[in-house]
Amino acid sequence: MTLTEHNNSIRSREDFVAFVKALRNDLHDNPATWENSNLERFLEALAAWVEDMDGYYTDQGKPVPQQPDWKVAADMLMAAKMYE
Repeated sequence: MTLTEHNNSIRSREDFVAFVKALRNDLHDNPATWENSNLERFLEALAAWVEDMDGYYTDQGKPVPQQPDWKVAADMLMAAKMYE
């Protein structure tokens, strides 16, 4: 299962845990695909994306989450992989 497929299938805490493990494995196996492959850059990108996430959901034609759930948490982590 790809990271995107993992992300899209999150419905529970257990799904989120599986996604985080897959994210870690992807970093280990495919570090060149990560824009933010160290913790400092990852956390910086995570904070920046969360500040701007309303635009992401609006651009996708999705409602902006008012209360993050496990899926939104996964969206945050997935975005931090590549967000500049």
